[in-house]
Amino acid sequence: MRFTIFQDSFIGGRKVNQDRLAYSYSKDVLMMVIADGMGGHARGEIAAEVAVNTMTNRFQQEARQTLRRPKEFLESAFHSAHRAIVSFADQHDMLECPRTTLVGCIVQNGKACWAHSGDSRLYLVRNGKLAQSTVDHSRVQQLIEAGVITKAQAAVHPDRNKIYNCLGGVLPPMVTHSEEWPLKVGDTILLSTDGFWGPLSADAVAARIGQESLLEATPILMHDALGTLLVKGLLKETPIIDAIAAVSVGIGADGPLLDLDYPEDSSCETDMNVVMTGGGKFVEIQGTAEGVPFSKGDMEKLVALAEKGIRELIAEQCTALSRQT
Repeated sequence: MRFTIFQDSFIGGRKVNQDRLAYSYSKDVLMMVIADGMGGHARGEIAAEVAVNTMTNRFQQEARQTLRRPKEFLESAFHSAHRAIVSFADQHDMLECPRTTLVGCIVQNGKACWAHSGDSRLYLVRNGKLAQSTVDHSRVQQLIEAGVITKAQAAVHPDRNKIYNCLGGVLPPMVTHSEEWPLKVGDTILLSTDGFWGPLSADAVAARIGQESLLEATPILMHDALGTLLVKGLLKETPIIDAIAAVSVGIGADGPLLDLDYPEDSSCETDMNVVMTGGGKFVEIQGTAEGVPFSKGDMEKLVALAEKGIRELIAEQCTALSRQT
């Protein structure tokens, strides 16, 4: 199974970034997950962190090949995450249990299935159109379904940030599941929190993804979302201070490799993850020798190869944004 992942997150108008996202995979199965800690409750970022870590740990324990029952896995993992949040609050004598939304998606055997609690969303985009979407567990969604307000009115409704379902609440979460959805080559699955989907219409997101490659479309969409928040006065200034990108590199049988796929990553004697800014500063360098230890010279070659790849990625992002502006 081959796939491309693009992850991005900005702190927005809060003092702390309460969003958490992750993905994990084996040879034949991929899991993606996103959580948005609830700002109206104490330490929402803790709830989001615990939820994402619990989901990832469960996946790594159980998805050594494919998951026999992906829907049941998601249901169980969501409730495990909820219990872990409540347990954390008890252990640390927190006066109020932190809370979070959660979306999880499993891709295997050419199909995707997903589950969610709260108002973080999943979009399945096919040929530039929205093929599937989660339905928010929110007060304004209830009003829309009752015919009281329109979608346009929901976007500016005073209760637009109120949700009735989450992890970490007094009651266990209600988990809404999709059916298994057959995928086609070129499909895009997008997981996002309200800071992203709120300023952008779903149709505009789908159209942009249909027009550009993932590496080009996502920075443009993030730029558009931030621009809308700035215009509305929901952000005082842009949080973008520099470009950033990450690549994986490794030493295979034929020498250094850039942008490892799963078979390459599994067979490399040494693999390394590198994150850099557009200004050439390192955010992270993480390398592991699986067998024979690597030399300082090997490390320098891998870092140089990673830097080359990252500069190419950042150049693509900047080109896409320049066309947009």
